[in-house]
Amino acid sequence: MNTRPRLTRSIPFWLLVAGSLASGAAGGVVLMDKLAKMETALTAGTATGVDVYVGQIWAVLGAILVGVGAIGLLLAFTLGALRAFAVATRAQRAADDEPATAQDAAATEDAPPSAAAQDASDTTPQPVLDGAGR
Repeated sequence: MNTRPRLTRSIPFWLLVAGSLASGAAGGVVLMDKLAKMETALTAGTATGVDVYVGQIWAVLGAILVGVGAIGLLLAFTLGALRAFAVATRAQRAADDEPATAQDAAATEDAPPSAAAQDASDTTPQPVLDGAGR
């Protein structure tokens, strides 16, 4: 029996998705805001060293946050794909290992070997070893 909850009901999975979206959105806002302020100040010719150099650092921070959000979303998609693959594999293994009913299990235990299997063993040529079989 599977004791793990489905991925859609997993709180850590949704925290990863929500955190990634929040990180990407916050990074996008910071990046666009700082780049817009820098562009306005540089175009108007009123830019100071604080506007340019500190603004660059904030823009880099925004770009990092966007990247972290994208990586988090890719990890969530990968986790979803791997979980779907693992569930299918586990279900397939369970179907292959267990008989469908108790009657099927009893029938397979009591059944004699099939005639085709006996005929095949009678006609199978046996190897002859150097003098050992004579």
